[in-house]
Amino acid sequence: MELTYEKNGDYLIPNLIPDSEPEEPLTKYGLMHRKYLMEQRRGIYSGMLMTGRLKAHCLEVQKQAEERMDFLTGQMAKSEGVDEALKAADQMKWVAKMNAIRHSAEETVLTELVYSL
Repeated sequence: MELTYEKNGDYLIPNLIPDSEPEEPLTKYGLMHRKYLMEQRRGIYSGMLMTGRLKAHCLEVQKQAEERMDFLTGQMAKSEGVDEALKAADQMKWVAKMNAIRHSAEETVLTELVYSL
């Protein structure tokens, strides 16, 4: 980001027009990572905010977290034998197991990606 100045009378006023940000909105993991940076890593948050890299960084973390959640959920479900046959046989058991799997996968994703740099 290069600063340019505009002369206004005897003063030079900086043209502070931020670079364009990605249009994609932040969802759960992107917002959680931004909040983590804001509360726990203030210096990094401020630096990224001033250089215009904050939203792009949070979007990248969001994308990685969502991909990792999908991968871990599928892998854990396969290893525990949670499949469509179980869903057809006992829906409540399937729901309980899938909720436990999603919870475990989310704990891993939050620790590895969202609450780290």
